[in-house]
Amino acid sequence: MGKFKRIFVIVVDSFGAGNGKDAKDYGDQGADTMGHIADSVDHWEIPNLRRLGLANLRPLKGVDAVTQPVGYYTVMNEESCGKDTMTGHWELMGIKTVKPFVTFTETGFPKELIDELEKRTGHKVIGNKSSSGTEILDELAEEEIATGHMIVYTSADSVLQICGNEETFGLDELYRCCEIARELTMKDEWRVGRVIARPYVGRKKGEFKRTSNRHDYALKPTGRTALDALKDHGFEVISVGKIRDIFDGEGITKAYKSKSSVHGMEQTVDIIKNEDFEGLCFINLVDFDALWGHRRNPEGYAKEVERFDEKLGEALDGLGEEDLLMITADHGNDPTYSGTDHTREQVPLLIYSKQFKGAGKLAETDSFGAVGATIAGNFGVGMPEGTIGSSLLEELV
Repeated sequence: MGKFKRIFVIVVDSFGAGNGKDAKDYGDQGADTMGHIADSVDHWEIPNLRRLGLANLRPLKGVDAVTQPVGYYTVMNEESCGKDTMTGHWELMGIKTVKPFVTFTETGFPKELIDELEKRTGHKVIGNKSSSGTEILDELAEEEIATGHMIVYTSADSVLQICGNEETFGLDELYRCCEIARELTMKDEWRVGRVIARPYVGRKKGEFKRTSNRHDYALKPTGRTALDALKDHGFEVISVGKIRDIFDGEGITKAYKSKSSVHGMEQTVDIIKNEDFEGLCFINLVDFDALWGHRRNPEGYAKEVERFDEKLGEALDGLGEEDLLMITADHGNDPTYSGTDHTREQVPLLIYSKQFKGAGKLAETDSFGAVGATIAGNFGVGMPEGTIGSSLLEELV
């Protein structure tokens, strides 16, 4: 089999496959994103995922396995400590995170952090709880506009988010406050993965809309990744969705922002059909996690996967002989589980190329790093020192 010219890695954010070997350590015994979604609907129409071997991984209610899958499939175990977006994505590209990022989902941020943030920014903090972006605006934006206070909130991810009305608070002031928050949250006990500026417009409840001037203040990866190795050797590394933010731009040569998971797949299909490059296109599709997993809506999650599957068919049709497609996830988020947090699970890995003469199930991997190692191996690039993961190239025939 010849070397692949273009590799596409699609992360279906939070699409866990259950059976987390250490789920008990995270309080996630029995979590199974994929399986419980299938259980929650009468029929799940995902023909393209089926032919890639998704239902051959393990039984799924209402989704029959195929006799002759067209690709290889397996599950991967997470080696890092944690179950958040950054940890999962970083591990896909070779980084093992030993100390997990801090989350404040249940308690809000500690008084010491809020006091220092108020002192340094000059704004009183309101909110300080876990909430969705739309709900917190309906609840508190009118107060922020009237008083000059500052909405601070978090989510099930390791994030500190600050809202600011573009007209009354001002973008420059919002960014200044976020830079202060980023500096403060570098302390180990407050260390969040991202500080996010969330600008919005509107003057009253029901009319508030977040704008495209969002800005993420992310931590840089704790070491060099497969992305850096590719870029250093002259290969393209194209990101779609929030990949650039997750890696704080490290190792990225071109970035596309997405409005939704469907939009992200439309961008991906366009890149497949129209961009001639040598290297990696790395895609994150966030709506599965943000809109359905955290909001504990299995039926909505199932429909989102169906919309993805439809666009996946277009992507498969557009792939050439020198292309390789890998579909995986970064963690679980079982929409039937208690709470609203991510869940510690294995993740699926589906691998497809028109070059393949064979297909079938591969042995499960000990880390997500198999993805980055496979990519680096394909391009003849050594993985950076200290990274984890073993290439699967020799098993793909």
